[in-house]
Amino acid sequence: MYPQLLTYLFEFIKYQDQVIKTLQTLLIGKSMFDKPPEQPVNKPYRKLQVDELPIIEVPEKLDYQVLRTEFLAKHGKPLNPVRRHKNTKISVPKSLICPKCGAPSDYLYANNGAKGQYRCKVCTCLFSDKNRFLKEVILKCPHCSKSLEKIKERQDFDVFKCKNNECPYYQKKRNGMSSKEKKRFKKDPQAFKMRYIYRKFRIDFQPLSKESPELPIVDLSRIYSSPHVLGLTLTYHVNYGLSARKTAAIMQDVHGVAISHQTILNYVNSVALILKPYIDHYPYELSDQFCGDETYIRVNGRWHYLFFFFDAVKKIILSYPVSPNRDTISAIRAIDEVLLKMEDIPENLTFVVDGNPIYLLAQHFFAQNGISFDIKQVIGLTNEDPVSTEFRPLKQIIERLNRTFKGNYRSTHGFGSEKGSVSFVTLFVAYFNFLRPHASLEGKVPVTNPELLGLPTMPARWTKLIELAQQWIREQRIA
Repeated sequence: MYPQLLTYLFEFIKYQDQVIKTLQTLLIGKSMFDKPPEQPVNKPYRKLQVDELPIIEVPEKLDYQVLRTEFLAKHGKPLNPVRRHKNTKISVPKSLICPKCGAPSDYLYANNGAKGQYRCKVCTCLFSDKNRFLKEVILKCPHCSKSLEKIKERQDFDVFKCKNNECPYYQKKRNGMSSKEKKRFKKDPQAFKMRYIYRKFRIDFQPLSKESPELPIVDLSRIYSSPHVLGLTLTYHVNYGLSARKTAAIMQDVHGVAISHQTILNYVNSVALILKPYIDHYPYELSDQFCGDETYIRVNGRWHYLFFFFDAVKKIILSYPVSPNRDTISAIRAIDEVLLKMEDIPENLTFVVDGNPIYLLAQHFFAQNGISFDIKQVIGLTNEDPVSTEFRPLKQIIERLNRTFKGNYRSTHGFGSEKGSVSFVTLFVAYFNFLRPHASLEGKVPVTNPELLGLPTMPARWTKLIELAQQWIREQRIA
C-alpha cells in the first residue's frame, strides 16, 4: 500500500508541474523554466601594437673649465663669477650646477627672477628643473621629430607618447578611419591606437653579461649502475621519448636490469646538471639565419612556455629557457642567450619570429643598451604580406623543431617540478645538437665532435658526451 501511495503522489506532482508550465506559457508567451539562449559577447579590444624605435638625441655635454680656458685665450682676461647685487632677494642655491657644462652656482644667473629659470654665464645654457639638459637622452617621434611625453609608469617600463596633432602618424590614422570607426572612436577612444607610442624599459637585467658558468658538483661514479646502463636509460628516455616507467620496464624486460623509474629521473637530473654548462658554453660555428618560437609544456599542473631559438642552417638549438610567463622578460633572456654565443654581433643580424609583440619589445630593450638587430615577424598561416612570404620557410623550420620536441615530451605527461622540466629540456638539446643525425645535413649531427663520431652505439655516445662535459668542468675549475 505504501509504495502505491508514493507512486500516486509522484505522478500527481508531475501533473501539477505540467499544468503550471502550460498556464505560464499561455499567459506570458514563454516558459520561465526555459534557459535563456547564451549569446557570446563579442567585444572588440585593442591588441598590443609596437611601433618602430624613436629618434634618440643625446644632449651635448661640455666642461666649464675648458670653456673658461678658451675664454681666457680668446679675450685675454679670465671669465669671472657672477657679481650679485647686495640688496637682491633672489638667490641661486649653492648646490645648483649647470647641467650642460657643470659650472657651479657662482656662474649662474637667476634669469627670470624667482620663477625657477637659470642661465649659465659660461655656456649660456638656459635650464630649470624640467629642462631638456637634465635628461640623459631625449626621445623624439620618428614621424614628426617632436619630443615624446611620458604618460604612464608601469612595473617594468615607462610609456611615452607623441601628442603632436600635426604628426603624420596621427593624421594618417585619423584620416584612415571609416565612418563606423569614427562613431565608435567618439564613444570609446581608448579602443583605438591613434598616436605613436614608445616603451622605455627599466628592467634590472644587464644584457651580454658573461658570467662564470655554474660548475655542478655531481659524481656519477657513485651510482650503482654501470656507464653502459646509464647510456641505455638516456637513449630510451631521451632519444625515443619513452616515459621513465616505460624505460624502467624495458630495462627489466629486455636487458634484465632492475631499476626504478625514480632512479631514472634521478639520473636525468644529475646528467642534466653536468651537461648544461657544457652545451651552453660550447664554441658553436653559427650561420646568419636565426629563428625563434615558444611552445607549451606542463609544469606542476600549469602551462609553462619553452622558448626555442635556433640556427636554421646549422640546425643548432642556441636558447631554451623555460618560463611560467609568456612575457617580454622571457623573450629578452632567450635572445640574450643567443647573443652570448656569438663572438661578434653582426650588423645585419635578424631574428625571424611569429607575430607575438614581446619580441619587438625585446628588440627595443636591447636597442636601449646599444645592441641592434632586426626582427622579422611571420604572421598567420597564409602569406598576407611580403615579410611573411620571404621568411616563412624559417618559421616553418622552428615549427618542425617544436614538433620534434613534442614527440619526445608527450610521454612525460608534464613535469612535477621546475627542475624536472629544465633537466628534460637540457638533455633533449644535448641529444639534438650532439647526437641526433639530421636529414638536411646529409645524416650528420649538427655539432660534429670527432670523439663521438667513431662510437658504434648511442649509449656509448651518451657516455662519451658526459665524459667530455666532466672533463670541461674540471678544466674550468683549474682555470
